[in-house]
Amino acid sequence: MAANRMIERFISMWPREICDLREVGQRSLFIKGFPELNEPGVYVLYRDEHPYYIGKAQKLFNRIHDHANKSTDRYYNFWNFFSAFVVTNEKHSAEVEKILIAAMPTANSSMPRMSKVNLPKDIVARMRRIRRHQTDPVTRQDFAELLKRMRELEKRLPG
Repeated sequence: MAANRMIERFISMWPREICDLREVGQRSLFIKGFPELNEPGVYVLYRDEHPYYIGKAQKLFNRIHDHANKSTDRYYNFWNFFSAFVVTNEKHSAEVEKILIAAMPTANSSMPRMSKVNLPKDIVARMRRIRRHQTDPVTRQDFAELLKRMRELEKRLPG
């Protein structure tokens, strides 16, 4: 494999139902035929297109299959797609998980174990003032001029 890469391969937005499919006449699950899922890595469970849960696994297949098939799993009822990232280096795996948690808010409210940089309060206040002005750009002077024009137009109307 590509030892210098953080993420070696990935699977994107596969449907949960693939965890239950079997080839006709076969006992083993279809999903077991993908060697990527026998590797360690990080996975994302989605509820429709929204990230729901992010986790790490020593063997991606085992964790994803458990989430899909164990009714006692706390996420069992809440997801219908998954993505998986093959990350064989344990240190890299923890970093990828942190990055994904920080970038994609999830329903389980996972918090990344790294420092967050917030916008300074004065910038937040400025941005709020700018947004308010953009959503309601009419000033008193603009409004007074508009009323004056409307009255002039009313005078021109017949009757």
